Amino acid sequence: MNTGHSILLIAIASGITFLIRAFPFLVFKKRQMPAFLKEIADKLPPAIIAVLVIYCLKGPLTVLGTETIAAVIAIAGVVILHLWKRNTLLSVAAGTVLYMIFIRCLP
Repeated sequence: MNTGHSILLIAIASGITFLIRAFPFLVFKKRQMPAFLKEIADKLPPAIIAVLVIYCLKGPLTVLGTETIAAVIAIAGVVILHLWKRNTLLSVAAGTVLYMIFIRCLP
């Protein structure tokens, strides 16, 4: 595969990605979004987060070991920090840092 072919593939993929992301703004620019789409837009982010949490924790929580302890500590840190500060970005970042520290420091 030559460089021109690779550039063309990247350009096509980028264009399609841009159009897919711009489509809702183009369609709903002049009219109101339907109620069922607003409901989906409100409920989808928490559902996605829940699926990601379950997916990420299925490994460490099925086998007892240092990963399990690190995961439990990170989960507790995320919950406490989120209840205290109500900042999702801070909570997720702190949980990631806690997990990475404990997974390397625990024997």
